[in-house]
Amino acid sequence: MRHGKSSWDLPVSDIDRALNERGVNDAYLVATTFKKSNLKIDAMFSSPANRALHTAMITSRTINFPLSDFQISNDLYDFSGDSVMQFVKELNNKLNTVMIFGHNHAFTEIATTWGNYYIGNVPTAGLVKINFDVDSWSEVSKGKIETTIFPKQLK
Repeated sequence: MRHGKSSWDLPVSDIDRALNERGVNDAYLVATTFKKSNLKIDAMFSSPANRALHTAMITSRTINFPLSDFQISNDLYDFSGDSVMQFVKELNNKLNTVMIFGHNHAFTEIATTWGNYYIGNVPTAGLVKINFDVDSWSEVSKGKIETTIFPKQLK
């Protein structure tokens, strides 16, 4: 899931930028819709950036995800996608379904590279669920996009 719309109102570093009101609302809207899928998430990971963390917290609370299974990873503070892809390939194979929170252009690049159809842009607060038919995360290469939840679809 890409983080929600961020605010540019305060003179803070990129990593400290917060969500704006629309970002909070869209994250909640997408998380509420995602909750209806009743998908069991084994682990959640987020970029350390404030806007990604806030989006992850809104989502975890909305879907009642236990924070004990939530982790922050500096590898997800990535804009190209290379670091995120490597992070996914190194996941523990005991995990079946994971949710990651991060940034564009990384998430659009991943959806395009690993998905089975082209997504021109994963919008802010956009969620893309990709299923991989592999036995090990290290084997991830091409999967099937099963769900996209974008805020504009829900308004």
